[in-house]
Amino acid sequence: MAKIIINADIKRGKINKNIYGHFSEHLGRCIYEGYWVGEDSPIPNTKGIRNDVLEALRQLQIPVLRWPGGCFADEYHWKDGIGPRENRPQMINTHWGGVVENNHFGTHEFMLLCELLGAEPYICGNVGSGTVHEMEQWVEYMTFDGESPMANWRRQNGRDEPWKLTYFGIGNENWGCGGNMRPEYYADEYRRYATYVRNYGNNRIYKIACGPNVADYRWTEVMMREARHMMNGLSLHYYTVPGTWANKGSATEFDQKEWFVTLQKTLYMDELITRHGSIMDFYDPQKRIGLIIDEWGTWYDVEPGTNPGFLYQQNTMRDALVAGINFNIFHKHCQRVQMTNIAQTINVLQAVILTEGEKMIKTPTYHVFDMYKVHQDADAVDLYIESEPYQFEDESIPQVTASASRNAEGQLHISLCNLDPENAAEIDCDLRGMNAVKVGGTILTANAINAHNTFDQPENVRPQAFDEAELKDNRLQVKLPPMSVVVLRVE
Repeated sequence: MAKIIINADIKRGKINKNIYGHFSEHLGRCIYEGYWVGEDSPIPNTKGIRNDVLEALRQLQIPVLRWPGGCFADEYHWKDGIGPRENRPQMINTHWGGVVENNHFGTHEFMLLCELLGAEPYICGNVGSGTVHEMEQWVEYMTFDGESPMANWRRQNGRDEPWKLTYFGIGNENWGCGGNMRPEYYADEYRRYATYVRNYGNNRIYKIACGPNVADYRWTEVMMREARHMMNGLSLHYYTVPGTWANKGSATEFDQKEWFVTLQKTLYMDELITRHGSIMDFYDPQKRIGLIIDEWGTWYDVEPGTNPGFLYQQNTMRDALVAGINFNIFHKHCQRVQMTNIAQTINVLQAVILTEGEKMIKTPTYHVFDMYKVHQDADAVDLYIESEPYQFEDESIPQVTASASRNAEGQLHISLCNLDPENAAEIDCDLRGMNAVKVGGTILTANAINAHNTFDQPENVRPQAFDEAELKDNRLQVKLPPMSVVVLRVE
């Protein structure tokens, strides 16, 4: 039996709503066919953006959306993506499939998308192949309200008022596809570029520096030592890859060993945040600088028969557990983790939505985002858990992970994940610091580890009401079915 103690009156920090952020790159069918179909498309749209996708994503209350990359960001030249679409120059997307990018989806279209979603834009600028002047002009184009060539150009292109832009990333993966830089070199480049990412009028930019690749602790050390005074956030990228980069494994055809390894590798996120966070704590004990995990999620071999450069993969109950585990970890570290962005929203990697022509389906990961959105901007509360092990062969991981938060109305939400695909989990939860009188919940589970939604069976994996939680004298007795994600509401 797993034992949990929740001190509902002890706050551990606010769970920034931006932890539920998304990432959408010019990659495969994420932008084109995912969001953008064009104004002449027979698919219902608003100024070229799909209405069914807008409706589904509004349901998730997406707080922030990162664009245009990813590796694409460091070969993207923003001036190619503004003005009349028929006049925009084409380019080859050298990173992702070698296909032609027509630049029909650019700054104006992205900002419209964010407005329609009610999400804040998070733009990633080009350090790898761009210039300081180009980045400076982009910020001016978007945010300056006075008389200037860039502001006037924006007005000529149909946008009179400047946009509100809070989040700006100065380069992406500059240790790799963004220029193969050493941390010392990038730290100097970051300081130079960041100098010209200016605040115009009342707009205040939260500057995000390119951070480490997985466990590159030296990168974090150098960046914090050399550039912390000029940054508001430092990024971290970590993907859950069950196999090797050459043979990552199938998204839908896998056995329990691959299931176990996938969840085991997901749990590594906790160590990464702890160790990078400790370096950040040394230089920034007040936690002014946010850790921004702006690429995370599962990465498998592409679906058979699809372009290998498009990174299209299916999404199963295993991915739902990966999402739930990560969110529980992010909640635990909410004092330092201020934003995360799953890769990627539509048709790429651990997507929440898949499209096929006019059809659209919601993945199991979508449903976890929907269930967990109750934690956005709530206060994480003190939680102690002692879990039985989930044993596979000669290794083990915790069977249950959990987190809890309390919202402005005083409701307590408890998120629980049972990682074991074969055995139920009994939970005894001691609630302290509140007078609990009612409990209800929602569950996501399935009858097979590779259960997923298809265009023929879009409701195969979907949330249901959960009634296996009993409340008596401020104690919760919960029975979690195998491989399940549960969110409880306690009042």
